[in-house]
Amino acid sequence: MMDVQRFFTGAEFDAGEYLGAHPYSGGTRFALWAPSAREAYVVVDPVADCQKADWYPMHRSAVGLWEADCPEVLPGMYYKYHIVGADGKAVDHCDPYGAAMALRPDDRSIVCELNWDDFSDDEWMRTRTRCLDKPLSIYEVHAGSWRQKPDGSWYTYDELAELLPSYCKKHGYTHIELMPLAEHPFDGSWGYQTTGFFAPTSRYGTPAGLCRLVNACHRHGLGVILDFVPVHFALDPYGLRRLDGTALYEYPSEDIGISEWGSCNFMHSRPEVRSFLQSCANFWLRHYHADGLRIDAVSRLLYWHGDPARGVNSDAVTFLRNMNAGLHMLHPTAILIAEDSSDYSGVTHPVEHGGLGFDYKWDLGWMNDTLDFMKKPPVQRRENLHKLTFSMMYYSREYYLLPLSHDENVHGKATILQKMWGDYETKFPQGRLLYTYMMVHPGKKLDFMGNEFGQLREWDESRQQDWELLQYPIHDSFMAFRTALQKLYLKYDCLWQRDYAPNGFAWVDCHHAAKGTFSLSRTGSSSRILAVFNFIDEPVRHHTLPAVGKLTLLLDTNWAEFGGTVPRPQKKTVRKPKTHFAPDLAPYSAQLWLWEE
Repeated sequence: MMDVQRFFTGAEFDAGEYLGAHPYSGGTRFALWAPSAREAYVVVDPVADCQKADWYPMHRSAVGLWEADCPEVLPGMYYKYHIVGADGKAVDHCDPYGAAMALRPDDRSIVCELNWDDFSDDEWMRTRTRCLDKPLSIYEVHAGSWRQKPDGSWYTYDELAELLPSYCKKHGYTHIELMPLAEHPFDGSWGYQTTGFFAPTSRYGTPAGLCRLVNACHRHGLGVILDFVPVHFALDPYGLRRLDGTALYEYPSEDIGISEWGSCNFMHSRPEVRSFLQSCANFWLRHYHADGLRIDAVSRLLYWHGDPARGVNSDAVTFLRNMNAGLHMLHPTAILIAEDSSDYSGVTHPVEHGGLGFDYKWDLGWMNDTLDFMKKPPVQRRENLHKLTFSMMYYSREYYLLPLSHDENVHGKATILQKMWGDYETKFPQGRLLYTYMMVHPGKKLDFMGNEFGQLREWDESRQQDWELLQYPIHDSFMAFRTALQKLYLKYDCLWQRDYAPNGFAWVDCHHAAKGTFSLSRTGSSSRILAVFNFIDEPVRHHTLPAVGKLTLLLDTNWAEFGGTVPRPQKKTVRKPKTHFAPDLAPYSAQLWLWEE
């Protein structure tokens, strides 16, 4: 139950247990925070047709909370709040704490019970970890455009439960990240401009259906990470904006109150707003058994409007620290990920040591440098090889996650494979090279749907991915490569166990930029891998490396089964060369060798 004092001091994580709609036997109790409202009513429709609404007046407490006990209002009924604000205007709002909402353009909330019993994942919840010393390879998904039915309609949560977990398990992922599922009015916002922060979007079904989807993922051994947006909210008048006729959740000044996306920025200096957002984050982790949250646009919290020149937003920084510390106390094994484009220090350091308390931070510097390099023609790559090697200088400063996300597949940026330099056929060996480099680079991994089979059309939320491309051998072979690479990642602990430790990574040779090559090793407690790369369009004969131990070839990106030019050998082993190791490398290729002393 909500602690009122904690709510008003910004320390509450369970505000949704009191505020919102809470059914009981024979009725529903409603509670609303609207301190400056003059009047408030619950308007209930027993059915969806808006023709038989019943009005229930709410009474106000001394601290600005409104309540109404409504007999015979049952789960499944539609409702909204009719609020006469401090400005004298009457506006209908959905419930800020509502656990379910109607499908847009209907903007009403739905009375919903939260005692779902669709989970059978006790063992999963008991044994899951934050994966710091375990594999973490995330498949980022937009639920409405991953796959669609033949008529172009969406799959429901229950239907996705039959398709998505098995697909991700087959192709070697460890976690699924779902782009924002909180209710939102505009499909083109992808869920990042929210109106129902506690309500799973009804586009894909019911809250109970989402529970079954998460449960199915856990049954397949897959974690689920949800996108969470505590920075801003949609402008739609039925949402949070001027809820009680004042700037309640948002800043009163539009200079700082309106974001670059045209939405309202949350006012994190207000304690009740902090309690709202913290309770929302806790809600998704608790009621939906989410294994983590990816916090969107963290740089816009750290700095005013995301601009370091405007200074640090100390109230928002305090909010992040308190939220992360509280969530880790409540959910010690949940993963908290910062999508942060800034160079703010200590994002993944513990709160008690002055950090922000995230478990991982997106390495957007690695992403930008790497993709910029892969766009360059071969003649420019030799002099720019530092773009690939620079990230090794700082990889251990934070717990980094390497993202090739939805943002890199839209808005004229081209998809990941399309970004590769050259013509259609030349892009595929470079794509294989890119993903091999990504997989052996220290840090956890994230990739967006469609990249695994080389989608070339930019992502469009209204269309499913171009699955028909798999009928073409070059795309089918690329997917075979991606799956083989994922399975190697899972198998060998050197690729994930010491991602942030100095003894987990070492250069073998990074002094031949003129050749467009480099080599590195990754070391775990039970395995070691040598990775050799050629980033230019010319073959490298007898690429000379220092003498190493016994080597067994695990993967060559140029194997014919992956779309390359040479057959996979039965087994290729080099037994402890006395002076040097000199593999041959095809143009745009990489090799992974198991290194045994």
